Amino acid sequence: MRIAVIGTGGVGGYFGARLAAAGDEVGFIARGEHGRTLRERGLRLRSTHGDLHLPEVVATDDARDLGPCDVVLFCVKSYSTEQAATQHLPPLMGDDTAVISLQNGMGNLERIAAVVGWEHVLGGLALIFSTITEPGVIEHTAGPARIVFGELDGAARPRTSRFLERCEAAGIDAAVPPDINVAMWDKFAFICALAGTTAAVRLPVGEIREAPRTWQLFRRLVEETYDVARAEGVAVPEGAVEERLAFARSLEPDTHSSLHHDLVTGGRMELDALHGAVVRMADRHGVEVPMSEAVHAILEPWARRNAEQR
Repeated sequence: MRIAVIGTGGVGGYFGARLAAAGDEVGFIARGEHGRTLRERGLRLRSTHGDLHLPEVVATDDARDLGPCDVVLFCVKSYSTEQAATQHLPPLMGDDTAVISLQNGMGNLERIAAVVGWEHVLGGLALIFSTITEPGVIEHTAGPARIVFGELDGAARPRTSRFLERCEAAGIDAAVPPDINVAMWDKFAFICALAGTTAAVRLPVGEIREAPRTWQLFRRLVEETYDVARAEGVAVPEGAVEERLAFARSLEPDTHSSLHHDLVTGGRMELDALHGAVVRMADRHGVEVPMSEAVHAILEPWARRNAEQR
């Protein structure tokens, strides 16, 4: 397949590298020193699932160099969604191109659809702890490396099954669930809890699990997010909260979140697409989310400060 990756960071770089190694025609959209290194020296992947070096990759900062693709993996930070969609998506679109968002947070799909139309937009999520450790190098440190995606209306279409086959051929742990909307909210609930606690407390999940009241905060953030999901019409399954907590218990004790990383390193934070989205949707539906409001209030000054210093 012809695949474009918009945002060649930890997520896009990992899955794009696996697909390219399996023989797919993958074009990476990357900028700055990272993009230059990809063009000059290729892409190197360090992973607990096996290292990989692609000495030559197609990398550009201009989507017009790539042309129409079968699949676009949309992997930029949520605060860059509108700009990246407007700048990069139009040259990549064919009649049946699938744009799969693997971003954190809510509200990204609407911004993408405003540019290309809902018929091109698929839901998706990535479960992976990976990052750029130096230009041209992606490191997947531990845990899963899983991609989940699907048509928003639940229909079975050839483009979805074909991309699933390509993921499996690349050795990627991939799945198309019965309802991608439920899967996206499952991840959203977990991310809001992990990001909210590790960033607000500034400690890893292991120490959060050992503090009873803080672990209760983690649970409440999951519960509140699911309350909002139900108000949004999502069919949250029985046992969803306990499943998210069980997964959190399985994480390595030193696990943080990307929100925590961005806070302490002075990077722009995805707070608005996480707890900001929960609070806005809760207000719209009249749902009580006091823990989410508190976490948002604690972190909002840092999000503003980091954004202003960029």
